[in-house]
Amino acid sequence: MISNTQITAQPEYDIQFWNAMRNKEAREDILAKGRDISTGTYSMPTVAAGKVMNEIEKESDFRKIATVIRAYKNGYKIFAKDCKDKAEFVAEGAAIPVYESAGDFDEKTIESYKLASIVTLDEDFVNDVGFDIEKYLTQKLGKSFGKAEDNAFINGTGADEPTGILHHTDGAKTALTVETLTYDDVISLYFSVDKGYRKNGIWLMNDKTALALRKLKDNDGNYLWNQANDTILGKQVIISEYMPDIETGTKPIAFGDFSYYWIVGRKPVTVRTLLEKFVLYDQIGYLAFEFLDGKLVRNEAIKVIQMADAGK
Repeated sequence: MISNTQITAQPEYDIQFWNAMRNKEAREDILAKGRDISTGTYSMPTVAAGKVMNEIEKESDFRKIATVIRAYKNGYKIFAKDCKDKAEFVAEGAAIPVYESAGDFDEKTIESYKLASIVTLDEDFVNDVGFDIEKYLTQKLGKSFGKAEDNAFINGTGADEPTGILHHTDGAKTALTVETLTYDDVISLYFSVDKGYRKNGIWLMNDKTALALRKLKDNDGNYLWNQANDTILGKQVIISEYMPDIETGTKPIAFGDFSYYWIVGRKPVTVRTLLEKFVLYDQIGYLAFEFLDGKLVRNEAIKVIQMADAGK
């Protein structure tokens, strides 16, 4: 049986797909092989899909620090491996201890959430043979998907979208709750994370929080933030606009090993034209979907500071 990837990699599919995107005559018998029946969209040709993913990866800070998995054919459960491997020295001729690994794995259910984006183009551009429609669409879709992904991976509710690291039950664990953010609080957050996860630890916060931390000093006047290399306690800082400000009830700082957040791709990016919707504006719309899920598979791998609620 020919796989979807094999179909979309064929030159003829590429030709017919872009004919359809330019609202030209296209062979439906060839396009149908890449059609997603549930959405009425078509898988992008393999090269174009790769370009979209490259743009997503450039735009997304989270994909740079998380673990990315493609599970197009897999079922709806993944297994998360804990870092409890061990080795022991044994005397010559002595029995080698057997390590029971059954408890190493947590079972997590994954979904196929649908992330949608609509891009519009004037018909004059679409009909201009000199206009690089592939470059335009792959860049626009990649940027919009990348931004939406990062927001979901941080703030996602788990309802019709991935579960973000700030989720109240399935996200990162809360290390401490404070009324105001101090030097000692940040140190406490760092050491609340198990040393196994601290080894590859990363800080995540927004610009305003980073500015506040840049000003924090210990009792001897030493800054918490290393101005020379923009690290805190030797660990990299990632700035994301989707992390909340330091306000009542928020979780403005996360620290830990973000490789335990798994981004699971479920289907390739699919697209179809929207002709009638924008015809009065002399435009063609492009409806695109990305199918994915995201979960923190080890909640203790990342911890956060919680700002106290008002009156508590």
